[in-house]
Amino acid sequence: MFVGVLRLSLDIVGARSLKDRRSVVRSLKERVQSRLKVSIVEVGELNDPRRATLGVAVVSNSASQCDQVLASVASMAGSLPDAVLTDRATEIVAFGEGGRGIQGGIESLLDEPWGENRGGGGDGDEEEDLS
Repeated sequence: MFVGVLRLSLDIVGARSLKDRRSVVRSLKERVQSRLKVSIVEVGELNDPRRATLGVAVVSNSASQCDQVLASVASMAGSLPDAVLTDRATEIVAFGEGGRGIQGGIESLLDEPWGENRGGGGDGDEEEDLS
């Protein structure tokens, strides 16, 4: 399993108010979500009417598919008439056996009995051995 994350930084052209900015951002979010199976949310510059930072996430069984989907999102952002794409950063992380994921991946968590290391039965002061 692969998780792809994209950060987009936009300059909103001609925006004078947060309402103008929200209109441009909402338009992009709706366009992206109607065409692609991704999660997209504002993650920064929330009070600046001339800038927006968006985070996009996708999960796939292929790193190249993650990259392709995120590139499509960046392309849509770059074609906005009311905004300029000023920066983008992409990261794709592999989870599972042999991946760089958390503690060897999701599969190792599924093998663990539900009562162990799940925060139940203690006072919360125990340290978890992550080695």
